[in-house]
Amino acid sequence: MNRGARRESRIKAPLLGFFLRSLVILSALSAALLWAEQPTPQDPGVVKRRLAEVQTRLAQVDQQLGALKKRRKGVLVELQSISLQADRARAQADGARLKRDQTEAEVHLISLQKEGIQQEILRLRTELRKQVRWMLALGPWGGLSFFPTTSGFEAYLVQGRYLAYWRNQERRKLDLVQRLQGELLRREKQLQEAVQRLVQEEKETASLQASLKMNEDRLQVFLDDLSQDESKQKNVQAELAEEAIQLERMLATLLNKSRTEAFAGSVLFASQKGELPRPAEGTLAQGFGEQIHPKFHTRTLQSGLLISTEPGAQVQAVAEGRVVFADVYQSYGPMVILDHGGGFFSLYTHMSLFTVSKGQVLKAGEPVGSVGDTLEGPRLGFEIRQMAQPQDPNQWLKTKYK
Repeated sequence: MNRGARRESRIKAPLLGFFLRSLVILSALSAALLWAEQPTPQDPGVVKRRLAEVQTRLAQVDQQLGALKKRRKGVLVELQSISLQADRARAQADGARLKRDQTEAEVHLISLQKEGIQQEILRLRTELRKQVRWMLALGPWGGLSFFPTTSGFEAYLVQGRYLAYWRNQERRKLDLVQRLQGELLRREKQLQEAVQRLVQEEKETASLQASLKMNEDRLQVFLDDLSQDESKQKNVQAELAEEAIQLERMLATLLNKSRTEAFAGSVLFASQKGELPRPAEGTLAQGFGEQIHPKFHTRTLQSGLLISTEPGAQVQAVAEGRVVFADVYQSYGPMVILDHGGGFFSLYTHMSLFTVSKGQVLKAGEPVGSVGDTLEGPRLGFEIRQMAQPQDPNQWLKTKYK
């Protein structure tokens, strides 16, 4: 290898190494900028869905409160009103917590993004300082002789091209530093706004929690008074019996309508006795028939099952059927009724919300809604009716509740 070739290889080696390092730096910077645009660790889609559920709950509670104003005053109506006010405060508190948690996640993410940008700026500045020192060591002409020899002319051109490329890369680095500084200022502004919003949401959450506590205390006082007042207990029993009669009348009306618009499923409902799936997983809280209330010691005729489940557990259709009712109904709360044809209906009550609409056809196992809270905890009311007459649901299920 001649002297010119050796000199050229010495020039190419460090400049080629710098070129590769520059590509790595630019790739890392691009990855950092892409990472900075990623969504918050708490999936926004999940938060949006949960907030929508809270809004649906609030709308249904307000609808129930509005319906109470049209009903005849009584102990049960008063109890429902107090209980619904507590449910409303609980939903508002849940919504406030969701917004607060979302903002906390946003603050955390912006802080990480700021830290990443600051580290990238520091790294780029360090690289620039190194290259400036190297350029100063080469001199104003970058190590190029003003009168190159003929034998070294090719190496002279190569070195000149690489030095021009180096200067261009340094300009790009400076531009990137400026961009990152602007991005850093933008993130700082976002962080300040998010922190201010978080402070307000913390105050709102604390206020709603206090309101929830007040409503729950009010409900507990009413329940304690009710448990000691036999006359009020009798009134509750009478009002529940009246609601049951009204429900039977509504079912009779639905039955008359279904005769003219009969639902014809792929499998006869009557043939599925003893084979139906459970509407929700849980245990038996109250069975079918005459029951004594554990708290008020009142005797009531239970027209279905009360199933103890996890809060918000999914409720599913036990058989193919058409939705003929999906609305809030007196003390039954959000209620869905499915027409299975042949005069058979299944009823799902005490839900927190329903996810179906009137006229919709469901197959067995498809979701109807989610379990709501009652005074005794999360409960699902489940009934099967034939010609509006209650049937023991456990006799229809493949796996009975115990």
